[in-house]
Amino acid sequence: MVERSDRAPLLDWEEVPSAEKPCGGAAPAAAALPPKERLTSPANSRASPGFGWSAGPAGGPTPDGCSSAPPATSSTPAGKDEALPPDDDDDDEEFEHLSDSVEFVALEDRMVKWEEKDQIVSVFVVTFNTRSGNMLEWCLPKDMDLEGVEFKAIASGSHRVTTDFIYFRKGSYFGLACFANMPVESTVERGARMKSVGILSPSYTLLYRYMSFLEHQVRLQLQTPGHYSPLEAFYEDKRALLPHSGDGVVIACPANAWGAAINHSMHPEMKITHPAGCMSQFIRFFGEQIMVLWKLALLRRRILIFSPPPVGVVCYRVYCCCCLANISIPGIGVTVPEFRPFFYVNVADISALENELSYVACTTEKIFEEKKDLYDVYVDNQNVKTHREGLKPLLRLSTADREKYRKLTEQRQMLLYSQEENGDCVSTSEEDLFILFFLEQNNRIFQTLGEVAASSDPTLTQESVRAMGLDPHGDRLFLLHLLEIYGYDTLLVSEQLCCS
Repeated sequence: MVERSDRAPLLDWEEVPSAEKPCGGAAPAAAALPPKERLTSPANSRASPGFGWSAGPAGGPTPDGCSSAPPATSSTPAGKDEALPPDDDDDDEEFEHLSDSVEFVALEDRMVKWEEKDQIVSVFVVTFNTRSGNMLEWCLPKDMDLEGVEFKAIASGSHRVTTDFIYFRKGSYFGLACFANMPVESTVERGARMKSVGILSPSYTLLYRYMSFLEHQVRLQLQTPGHYSPLEAFYEDKRALLPHSGDGVVIACPANAWGAAINHSMHPEMKITHPAGCMSQFIRFFGEQIMVLWKLALLRRRILIFSPPPVGVVCYRVYCCCCLANISIPGIGVTVPEFRPFFYVNVADISALENELSYVACTTEKIFEEKKDLYDVYVDNQNVKTHREGLKPLLRLSTADREKYRKLTEQRQMLLYSQEENGDCVSTSEEDLFILFFLEQNNRIFQTLGEVAASSDPTLTQESVRAMGLDPHGDRLFLLHLLEIYGYDTLLVSEQLCCS
């Protein structure tokens, strides 16, 4: 029996023309886009996962349909008024100075120009054959190495759903594929025709722009198999001209774009018309366990999320999990393993995962649970577990964890109340609230560590640990892991703090 994907009621990713509900007389969002951008941005595009370090300013409609900021790829430099609100006067002065500097504008210009070049390197069609299984049916360019993509574009167990979408990694590229399952009166196809149409790009942050196109094309492929001319035209229009590099590795975003990105929302265009967004649903799905995932993400652990199909909503959980580890203090985290997103993985990715020091991924294959050497943390539904003895104490919530979660839910309720009672069309959304909450928490920790390390007595006391927003006793092990991973080996830990 075929089950319908739960993506529709969960994630209704749809852009609403801002002219329907303008904010304070602001110009419609479409007007802010250059002509080419208006043509290439589908009206019902869905948001894509993206990290703070690979994203520009947030854009698109807020949950009530109000445009909040120019899109990430807008060629108009963002000004001071579009920046994140500072926490205090000192931060305000620092940011004002930064935004007025020539260097700030230059960084943003470089980031925008780079994102505009983020194009498509391959387009393909994958089909399910009743005799041979998943097969690559067609692709451009013909010489592209797409070995194994047929198992990424159609997730294991997808025959149980009618539609799905999948983010994945293929070598140094990122991919997005849209899957559809259509009943047919054919004994050869055993009553069902299943296909997936996908693309590859050097980065995942703009893949969502082509979501509606891929959804439309997979329906056409099911109805009229073998009709590839729209895909050929699409590839010719969007194909990338990649620079030559010695190692062939394509990174998510140039390092010099980070300085500009941190002064805006820590994610790309990720606004939706559904009242509860991707991050909001992520938090509510895991509840207080989000604080456990936050610590594990900050410690750069290997996190594998299991869920049966549909896998699209689980790919967004991968994105949300990575957002928990954002840090915007320059120089912090440069020596720790990069928290790499793999999105959907299957057994064909086992050899790649064996060499990863830090990642977050999702799978529909239960066999991964037995491959304990591949992960540190295994998430099954809302159950977060680990086989590593040193990490098991971190699965218990501390007093500070519960307090942070309480503050998070209170801030969300206040935001929703303000939007409902006052009809505020503010730039802050639930997505901004959640992402900035953890960004500020992470910055607070490393700001305090930096201050203690620079003091005449570099010793962590109960007072300094509380200043980080941590529990001196309940978070002691987490803090010790943090000091080791981020290289704060010069800091001393008070004996009083160690005795829990």
